[in-house]
Amino acid sequence: MRIEVAAGDDDDLRSLHAWLRDEPDLRRTASYDLLERPPGPGEMGSAADALQLITENGWSAANFVLALVTWRQTRRREPSVTVRRGEVVVAISSGDETEIRRAIAMLEEEGDEQGQSL
Repeated sequence: MRIEVAAGDDDDLRSLHAWLRDEPDLRRTASYDLLERPPGPGEMGSAADALQLITENGWSAANFVLALVTWRQTRRREPSVTVRRGEVVVAISSGDETEIRRAIAMLEEEGDEQGQSL
C-alpha cells in the first residue's frame, strides 16, 4: 500500500521522517521517502513536500497513527498531519481519541476508497 503524509513545513516533514524511521515496528513494515520539490526562484536547495510510505505485510495502521500523534506531541506547535491513501484522506489535527479511531479505521478499510475523507 502507498501512503503520502503532509505535515507542517519542510522541517516538520524531515523530523517526522526521522521519527518514523526510528520506530522499530514501523521500520520493519514500511519504507519511507521524502518527496521533494525543486527549489523555486531565489530558494537554495529543495524542500520536502510530503513523506511517502510503501507498506509491507504486517503493517499496522494503529501503530502508524499512534506514532504520528506521539510525534505531534513532541513539537512546539502540533502541526496538522494529512494522510492520503489513494482517494482516502485523513486529517489529524487534535489527536483526540475519536479522531484517532476514525483515522485508524479509514486507513485499514479495504475496498472502495473514492471520495472518503475525514
